[in-house]
Amino acid sequence: MSDFNVVNVSRRDVLKTLGLATGFVVSSAVVPKGIRALANRALADGILADRLEPSVYLALDTDGMVHAYIHRVEMGQGARTGLTQILADELEANWDRIHVVPAFGDLKFGSQNTDGSTSIRMFYDAFRMAGATARHMLEDAAAAEWGVARDQVEATDHKILNKVTGRSQDYRDFVAAAALLTAPAAESVTLKTRAQHRYIGKPVRNLHMEEFATGSSIYGQDVRREGMVYAVAARPPSVGGKLTGYNREAALAVSGVLDVVELPEMKAGWGFQPLGGVAVIATNTWAAIQGRKALAASFDGGPNGSFDTTEYEASLWRSIDAGGEETYARGDVDTALAGSARRITADYFVPFQHHAPMEPPAATAEWIDGKLNIWTSCQDPQAVQNTVAPYVGVAAEDIYVEATLLGGAFGRKSKPDFAVEAAVLATHAQRPVKMIWTREDDVQHGFYHAISAQRVDVGLDASGRVQAWDHRAAYPSLMETATGQQTDAATSFEVGPVMEQPLVVPHMRIRSGEAKAHVRVGWLRSVTSIQHAFAMGSMIDEIAEVTGRRPDEVWQDLFGSVLTGADLTDASRREPRPLVAERLGAVLRRVTEMSGYGRALPPGTGIGLAAFTSFGSFTAAALEVSVSEDGEVHVPRAWTAIDCGLAVSPERVTSQMEGAVVFGLTIALHGAITVKNGAVEQDNFDGYQVCRINEAPEVEVAIFENEHPLGGAGEPGVPPVAAALSNGIFAAVGKRIRRLPVGDQLTG
Repeated sequence: MSDFNVVNVSRRDVLKTLGLATGFVVSSAVVPKGIRALANRALADGILADRLEPSVYLALDTDGMVHAYIHRVEMGQGARTGLTQILADELEANWDRIHVVPAFGDLKFGSQNTDGSTSIRMFYDAFRMAGATARHMLEDAAAAEWGVARDQVEATDHKILNKVTGRSQDYRDFVAAAALLTAPAAESVTLKTRAQHRYIGKPVRNLHMEEFATGSSIYGQDVRREGMVYAVAARPPSVGGKLTGYNREAALAVSGVLDVVELPEMKAGWGFQPLGGVAVIATNTWAAIQGRKALAASFDGGPNGSFDTTEYEASLWRSIDAGGEETYARGDVDTALAGSARRITADYFVPFQHHAPMEPPAATAEWIDGKLNIWTSCQDPQAVQNTVAPYVGVAAEDIYVEATLLGGAFGRKSKPDFAVEAAVLATHAQRPVKMIWTREDDVQHGFYHAISAQRVDVGLDASGRVQAWDHRAAYPSLMETATGQQTDAATSFEVGPVMEQPLVVPHMRIRSGEAKAHVRVGWLRSVTSIQHAFAMGSMIDEIAEVTGRRPDEVWQDLFGSVLTGADLTDASRREPRPLVAERLGAVLRRVTEMSGYGRALPPGTGIGLAAFTSFGSFTAAALEVSVSEDGEVHVPRAWTAIDCGLAVSPERVTSQMEGAVVFGLTIALHGAITVKNGAVEQDNFDGYQVCRINEAPEVEVAIFENEHPLGGAGEPGVPPVAAALSNGIFAAVGKRIRRLPVGDQLTG
């Protein structure tokens, strides 16, 4: 990929950049205005006048080179590879003649927000249609040239076969003629069957694998521009705090420091605004950091300066006690609970969590010929454009944004506050500025996954079956941060994961308590499915304990299809509730079988189960858990299963599920952000620990294939992990875990 330096580009270089030479290439921009500007200039010059462009995602040149415009961000999840597989398969393209062009920051591509496990499932049909349309047009052109009927030609492996003569010709021979045709109506384009797939569902190496292996990948922290300077900032420790003083002269006295610049104050309605504060610009990162220390910046606490997570947790439980707002109900829960033969009530707690990507945020901004250009580790280039524009006085569409590879993101890099800082400083300095966030900056000034309190009250009938389920939750809404409007989970989509679970319970109610946000709350990998899956999965295991039944039997009973009717079909789901139950029950059965659940285990060892449906997919996990005499928890093995309808890239799905286990174990074993006097108390991995390699289990993954609609793969594997761990701990030593992280709850 490009090293992002500005170079002089000749007409010949334009063609090379656009991939008009042979071989599979992944391109990045080599001039400031990026690949789109080069393509447009080439077209204006008549170089590519005969191009076949049936879609914004696809173009073919007269030499047969295919350009795949992949508009979703790549952060190791393989979206860029998967979308290319889809396009190439329907086009019947030769893999070695595809040029992948990362296309960023343009509304014509549709949503570029690489979040919510949507890249493949949201654009699967669009990329299939793009490839199939181009194939159809090439076949039409060939049939016309040969004077044969349309059904006498067939595209295969970058060639058109003449079924009459048995001879074939390369795509390049028909591109110019196909470019003159009108694109066919969608209903006349035939898509491949799954049996005909060559790339979809087949092992294909990640397009960036060589870069990952050799360390040549370009991440946001790696961007270099000629004449670039570096910046770090001192920010208010509490959200809404104001800068009250700093020592400008002391900072400027540090060798390499060039300037000290106050950042815009945060306004009401937080959104993705930067926090404010004061930045130091220097010739290198070290000088900037030393200059920041010399500033000795001071801040007032603002409206959240007294925020304390211990006190806040108490307020959440008071909100739970108050009852909350009803968001879903069926049957008569109060009467059923009152008449139950036995009741079980348990409280579950999850603290604030942090994304902790290996690469902290970074953005580089530069003005060139009156245009703002930004290179950044972001998940949504369009959000960068829209957020930055008001700060620099230009239209969003006039800002060029190129998303580099991301060294982890998990939702944090959807919020481009760091790109705003870079743009503001570049505007001030009138030279390229890279805004650096250190690990400490990222941990202490992030967007945190919501702290939550949940209470589940279950009523059992005389046979031990669940007849009533009352679920209350209180946690600050991420929508308050995103929209700037005070809200809570009850008035947003965040309680949805509870309603989606196919529990066969005749009387069920979900309520949400009021909880104001005092820190920036943002979505994290699998969002509120984390806390809901922990509470629901743990309670099901507790039901098994009370009734003396095997947990897997209780799970399967709750996923049964005894209840039918409209009240069990949620409008948010595409499948009727019995089918949801069938698919979720199937993945749970698979991990039960894979793990040998029920087999004899050594003392202090147990297997925990959990399942959950989220992001259109169905996942289950079984974790083997051992607890030492001194309370140390170890997970040597894990088994997971996912039903996502179709795995476009099976190896990527497997790696996502493996990573989800480690991510989920970090949340369950270690993850906790605490706040005192408005400031986050943790500042690095010593305080906010992530799972290390010695804690990573051996993971076995099962992937289900069927004809159901596609689901996500990046996030659905996370939710069952915490409950499977806590249930495994109970199976091992009889200790219930109702608070995350596990931490030292088993010691002492």
